[in-house]
Amino acid sequence: MYFYVKKTDASRIYGLELEHMLSPYNLNFLVHKDTLIEEHIAGIPGDVFIKDMLPNCSESEKAQLAKEFVKFNERCMIRLLGDMRSYNYVIVPMHDFDHVVYKIRAIDFDQQSFEGKLKVYRPQFFKENYVMVQMVQNKLQRDSVDQYKIEERSIVAKRIISSGDRINRLVNICKSDNISLPENIELLKKQIYDLTLDINFKKCKTMGQLLDLALDFVKRNYQDVSMNQIIDKRIKLP
Repeated sequence: MYFYVKKTDASRIYGLELEHMLSPYNLNFLVHKDTLIEEHIAGIPGDVFIKDMLPNCSESEKAQLAKEFVKFNERCMIRLLGDMRSYNYVIVPMHDFDHVVYKIRAIDFDQQSFEGKLKVYRPQFFKENYVMVQMVQNKLQRDSVDQYKIEERSIVAKRIISSGDRINRLVNICKSDNISLPENIELLKKQIYDLTLDINFKKCKTMGQLLDLALDFVKRNYQDVSMNQIIDKRIKLP
């Protein structure tokens, strides 16, 4: 078992807490004053995997990885986790009898709710992830991509609800905290409004308020999505 000892910063702490509550994975970490101790997240660094291992994956494995990348991309955008270049996440192979299932996990959380450009919170826009984006385009139909996005938003909404008072306390602290620059807040709230058309985003004064509204938007709009709606394609994604 390996641990990292780091100097604390607000974005990293919020990022670790949100990863623990909103992702499929639990994290172990300790914070004492200005010291953070993080448990090592095991996996193959994304850049190494893309270069050395992805070319040897079977077509079905590539299709499964493409699905995982779509869900990972959506999860990062929902909770405003930025800078997920290929070296900031790992690929975790899980052997299941006669095949391998791949999962994608973030390993660096110091860009939680800081940057102003919405694209920074979407891994698909980094050139380091271009091969993964190409794989999604080659292996998945547009309807399938939309379905996986809806499924992930629904899952995150359920995690928000099940986290209950814990996530409420965290977000309330974040709302009054100064974790970004005024120009980043102004830019991001405009771009999120352009995506969602929810006027409440324009009223935000802090990154914490943007995060709170982003999570609430997902919870309000996707917690009641049924599989029949997904199959019938009656839902239009923003």
